[in-house]
Amino acid sequence: MVERGSDLLDGRVVVITGGGAGIGRATAELFARNGATLVVADVDEEANQATAAAVADLGAQSLAVTVDVSREVDIERMIVATEAEFGRVDVLFNNAGIMLADDADAVSAEDDAIDKTFDVNIKGVLYGCKYGIPALRRAGGGSIINTASFVASVGAATPQIAYTASKGAVLSMTRELAVIHARENIRVNALSPGPLRTELLMSYLDTDEKKQRRLVHVPMGRFGEAAEMAQSALFLASDMSSYMTGANLQVDGGLTAAYVTPE
Repeated sequence: MVERGSDLLDGRVVVITGGGAGIGRATAELFARNGATLVVADVDEEANQATAAAVADLGAQSLAVTVDVSREVDIERMIVATEAEFGRVDVLFNNAGIMLADDADAVSAEDDAIDKTFDVNIKGVLYGCKYGIPALRRAGGGSIINTASFVASVGAATPQIAYTASKGAVLSMTRELAVIHARENIRVNALSPGPLRTELLMSYLDTDEKKQRRLVHVPMGRFGEAAEMAQSALFLASDMSSYMTGANLQVDGGLTAAYVTPE
């Protein structure tokens, strides 16, 4: 674990969507301990403000921006506010995402669940890059991290077709963006968590049967923690991954290693 006082992100301005809870909250706090200036964005204003306060308590400069990532105008406002407050964007963590209880298989899924999931999980990342990439250019380059999922590589044991399709799209976008912008000193990588013990997943896996159906596929036999994803995001945000772009960092307790056959 990286200890408080490290300077891996010293002087860098980091924007994190979905910063109010889960991976976003854990990442904001870890990045603050590593010298970053934080802009936390979330649709939940109260949770977002709580993260910004926690970051400030750690001695980092912070700004909270209430954002619905499915709204292009909100994403544009987030980037404008960041540059107005701190002068630059060095790291963009497109982390916001949803997993809806009424997501289902292809036969049963309703348009409302599909549309909401795609709007947040796909458009949210696309809009982030649409406005974040020009800001990174103005800063001379930087790192984009897109939160995908293990289900972008393997099928989910519990039917969730909209979520799975959305995370596959995130992974595909990440690869294309990485290739297009590699010569601009802009790195774009995906972080693919395995099943995590976060409120988002636990509210979806709302029975012991559903939880065990997931865990039986995880070689480590446990859910991951948001703090473990934050450590991985720190690697992708920092110069430790300076020769890494277009990659899918799978942090999943060995799940995809057990089920994916190399091409």
